[in-house]
Amino acid sequence: MRRAIPLFSAACLSALPYLLAAPLAQAQSSPNASPNADICASTNDSAYSPEQRIAACGALIDTLKDQQKALAAALVNRGATYWYINRPHLALADLDRAIAVDPTNARAFRERSHTCRTIGRLDQALADANQAVRLDPNDAKSLDNRGNVFSDNGQYDRAIADYNEALRLKPDDAQTFLDRGAAYYFKQDYQASIKDEDEAIRLDPKKSRAFSNRGAAYKKLGRIDQAVADDSEAIRLDPLDPEFFDNRGLDYAKNGEYDRAIADYNEAIRLTPKANFLTNRGDSYSYKGDLDRAIADYDRAIALDPGFSLAYNNRGAAFGDKGDLDRSIADYQEALRIDPRFDEAAENLAQARQKRDRLIAAGSDTSATVLPSFHCGTTNRAVEKAICYDPDLARLDREIDSAYRAALANRDRKADALLRQEQRDFIAARNKSFGNPQYNLKRELELRLAVLRGMSAKASP
Repeated sequence: MRRAIPLFSAACLSALPYLLAAPLAQAQSSPNASPNADICASTNDSAYSPEQRIAACGALIDTLKDQQKALAAALVNRGATYWYINRPHLALADLDRAIAVDPTNARAFRERSHTCRTIGRLDQALADANQAVRLDPNDAKSLDNRGNVFSDNGQYDRAIADYNEALRLKPDDAQTFLDRGAAYYFKQDYQASIKDEDEAIRLDPKKSRAFSNRGAAYKKLGRIDQAVADDSEAIRLDPLDPEFFDNRGLDYAKNGEYDRAIADYNEAIRLTPKANFLTNRGDSYSYKGDLDRAIADYDRAIALDPGFSLAYNNRGAAFGDKGDLDRSIADYQEALRIDPRFDEAAENLAQARQKRDRLIAAGSDTSATVLPSFHCGTTNRAVEKAICYDPDLARLDREIDSAYRAALANRDRKADALLRQEQRDFIAARNKSFGNPQYNLKRELELRLAVLRGMSAKASP
């Protein structure tokens, strides 16, 4: 069975995985600024701590009730600082207030866009990014920020157009080169990505993220030694960033150096235990043949993130290698329940079922039964228990699940949402109606299967 291993150690694939922009710079204080104004407007790399900056902004805000533009600027500074210390909801409260006070403040829209982007509110992020550019079309940072929103939406050509304009306005901005390099990476133009990361490093040799990004592009080109060198330099520059250790671990794993990979995953996990770090380490244990340790890592990954489909898929592969096809199939099913478009899990599930059916036919696994789409060992519903006990019902349930996923694959986002709701309604009605003398479970399953197969047939070319 195939294990899917991500390049980056990211779980939220809607954002640029570990190719994120650095925090946006703070605004400058006015020439006649008070000490609080100077501290409030200081940058993230200043001598002042975030707590000092927030306190200074708070004191300043209390004195600016009648000075709308200055009040808005102080609120933006405090909001940006809240974002920097990972308190996005407080950041949004300040930025919303700043925009209400001064709707012409381009930076307020830019910072709110950046904050919305980092918490996944991409529609609002794009609306705010557009407004920031409208208010100040010559602000390179606003163009770079909008490029990042486009990148998160997978609109890489539009992102690159914004990065190009930002670099026309500010040709020596290392961060924009880094961000454009990320967009080229996701367009699979790895040479262009490397060229931009080269320039980002030339402009700012201490930019650890540029080394990590360039290493990712080298790895895609099969230049593993250069990838290791770049990830090692990223670690040297920032030894407390766990993703850099995880990425170098993936380099070593790509080279078949699993012990070195495990050592790096160990450090990443020590710094910050994350589901993807544990899954990557489990993969290396699995490739070494240490299946029990691999499964233990996948178990921990799932405990940390029950919605991490990759961990279920790869644990399913490990169970399959141990000969436990029931658990293997159950894990693949769960991976597909979480992500119906996970092609490798679907292929693995089909292969595991075929292997299991062959064993049944050969009499090697006489206790085995056809499995439905859910885990029979954990269900408490009477209707699902009935499906588990009846091979015909289990077969129908499994075929419904396959037809449903095939129908989903051929739909746009709006139709996808409608079909998901329709399927939830069908299951809810099935659960509620089972036990009613007028309700024929097998007939309802057969009707649902026919409807779903009809949808797939209509959507097929």
